[in-house]
Amino acid sequence: MSIFDRFRKATPAVETKASLADASGFYFDLFGASPTLAGISVTPYSAMQCAPVSCAVRAISEAVSSLPVKVFKKTAAGREEIDHPITKLLNEAPNSWQPAATFKRLMTMDCLLQPYGAFCQVVRVGDGAVYELVRLDPRLSSIVVDYSNFEAAYAIKADGSSPKRTIPGSQILHFATPAYDPTRGLIGENRDTIALAIVLERFANQLFANGARPSGIMSVPKSWVKDTLDKAKAAFSAAHSGTSAGGTAWVTDDMKFQQLMLNATDAQYIELRNYMLGEIARIFRVSLHLLMALEKNVARSIEALGQEFLSFTLLPHLIAQQQEFTLKLLTEDERAAGITIEYDTTHLVKADLLQRSQALAAAVSGRILTSNEARDLGWSVGPIEGGNVLENPWTSSAYRGGKLNGRSNDNQNNDAEAA
Repeated sequence: MSIFDRFRKATPAVETKASLADASGFYFDLFGASPTLAGISVTPYSAMQCAPVSCAVRAISEAVSSLPVKVFKKTAAGREEIDHPITKLLNEAPNSWQPAATFKRLMTMDCLLQPYGAFCQVVRVGDGAVYELVRLDPRLSSIVVDYSNFEAAYAIKADGSSPKRTIPGSQILHFATPAYDPTRGLIGENRDTIALAIVLERFANQLFANGARPSGIMSVPKSWVKDTLDKAKAAFSAAHSGTSAGGTAWVTDDMKFQQLMLNATDAQYIELRNYMLGEIARIFRVSLHLLMALEKNVARSIEALGQEFLSFTLLPHLIAQQQEFTLKLLTEDERAAGITIEYDTTHLVKADLLQRSQALAAAVSGRILTSNEARDLGWSVGPIEGGNVLENPWTSSAYRGGKLNGRSNDNQNNDAEAA
């Protein structure tokens, strides 16, 4: 064995210990504050401080909260709307302290922001009927979802001292996150993109806090000692930073100040902010006009934009929610009888008055809608006598025995008598 081998063997191994200060990903993931490539952590709550994220989430959640919920039952002729106790919970108040619009808005926001999505506990009375719906606030209740047996199992732990409590899936309304990894959620999967948008907003604040100018270069003689340099640096910073930024710099003969004229335009700041608007819009599948970025929109009518928002943004959320309502809030016998719970989206695609009138008139004359159905669909006005008959009022009601007016056609009577 050579002397080098003996030395290498005798040298003790250096033991390395991890600490919370080493910025390793494990500890940040453990506490739910994993840093992004931009160097900041993104949570559902910090993401809502980013204006494009807040705008996209509010556009979707507020639209869902404004839609009425209806219960339908299949019939031999098609289907008909029925009166069901669940409509009062979903349209008026799901519980004694929260309006239905607030409930649906917060549940949709949780679905978009939180890991796993939104949760609501279904409270039933003795006969199994749904008594109230209670949203589980993620800030107050920690929900654990177990997918190991395919069917989701739910457990809730309200605080550190209470034991974990298992809740059957039939008693939980779960609006699943659209993210591919449910443990991270939509915000967690796209946290680097959102972090860049947050950094750009912070940069703008710091830029204008410093007079919208970057720092300059201060040149001093080499003969200055560290103590003199520190005092000069502190004095200059106190006089020309913060609220004093933007003023004229006064220096001595031995110091030279050179202002760097780099500005936000040179760094293409505005272009990058506009690019991030598109990135945020892609995450939430909303059009740029909903983020108030109107300069990049293709010229389209309000009706076309509304139909696009409904078809590509809202509809996936609405279908998932109404299927969850039908599965968890209706009994097995009711579902077997063809009863379903659905959102009414008609007012989202209403055209202007002239187009709406022409379309409904064509539907009535084509025997697609009755007169009363058209009145309710187009203007939400009450029914008229004889308006439930499915016939063309421009033809059938003008002849003998017409169901709308019950009067005969005088010209037809005269022709019959002459014959």
